[in-house]
Amino acid sequence: MGHNTGHLIRRLRTADPRVVDTGIAVLVQLAVTMPFVIPRTPQLPPVSWAAYGMTTLGVLPLVWRRKAPITVLAAISAAQFLYKAVLDGPGQPMPYAGLIAVYTVAVLSPPRPRLAMLVIAMPVITIGVRLNTGEVRELLFTLFVFFGAYVLGRSRLRAQRVEAEQAAARERARIAREMHDILSHSVALMVVQAEAGPIAVRAAPERAEAAFEAISETGREAMTQLRRILGVLREDAPGSAPGPREPQPLLAELPALVERVSGSGTPVSYATTGEVRPLPLDVQATAFRIVQEALTNAVRHACASRITVRLGYGTDVLALTVTDDGRGPAGGAAVPGHGLIGIRERAVAHGGTARTGPGPGGQGFEVAASIPLVESRQGVGS
Repeated sequence: MGHNTGHLIRRLRTADPRVVDTGIAVLVQLAVTMPFVIPRTPQLPPVSWAAYGMTTLGVLPLVWRRKAPITVLAAISAAQFLYKAVLDGPGQPMPYAGLIAVYTVAVLSPPRPRLAMLVIAMPVITIGVRLNTGEVRELLFTLFVFFGAYVLGRSRLRAQRVEAEQAAARERARIAREMHDILSHSVALMVVQAEAGPIAVRAAPERAEAAFEAISETGREAMTQLRRILGVLREDAPGSAPGPREPQPLLAELPALVERVSGSGTPVSYATTGEVRPLPLDVQATAFRIVQEALTNAVRHACASRITVRLGYGTDVLALTVTDDGRGPAGGAAVPGHGLIGIRERAVAHGGTARTGPGPGGQGFEVAASIPLVESRQGVGS
């Protein structure tokens, strides 16, 4: 039940505001309709379509509450006053529409309109109570619910600001991981290739040419991926063209990655097990980055003669391992730097796990991660 509630809240947060506001208006209309359909005592005057129509006019402005909060509050208040002054219809237990309008003003309006609302509210509420019962008890209760709605709105605004700051921090951390993965992988390959270049020039000139071409290709690929990230950062700038929300490397790009690493001088084998099929884009991006960082770690630290990459497509989990036959933990490959920490963070972010340590039989080094295959809001890629 908790999962369903959380899913519903996420759906509401991402829904079209006009749809949400229309739904709120419909719910309020249902609430204020109850006194008209519930049988009344004989002492009370019968209900009328005019009274019901005026009640509806006091609810309808909620559809535009985000566009003009103050205007909507004024329209709802005027309809409620007219209802009390002209018509003798069923009374409402709570001014639902008015309270939602006050909440909206507290959340969306700038300081001056909010202050004006608070100043005007006192005499308006007092007059409204006099038109109804005139009792001090009703006045105190009305003031309580009015300021309660206002305080709730201001609290929600502060919560939204905290959520925005937390989202910005998470996005900065994500971009930092992306840039670390791209730069560390590309620079590690370029360093290995550049160090092998002078030796190849003396021993096998034709290999030197291939090494320099590989350096150039790796550099171009790094620049392309960095431009993708910078494009996301510039996305909201005035006059900028819309682009994808975030760079999304796909698992289909893994063979090219393996080929580039093999071109640096360390052979890499790549194989898959299970039914290879399209996966959610965020899962593909995470799996790609984990493999990329594991290969970078092996090339940079392990002095391996061979690296093996395996992807296992399970029914409900994607398992991946990157194993090398290098120096292993004693050689420094297991030092928990940003790369290995980033691998664990990426796996945990998807509800998965990651293990780094000695390879099979205690030889070499292995990165093993599992990512649950659950429904992703980002869709499925090809």
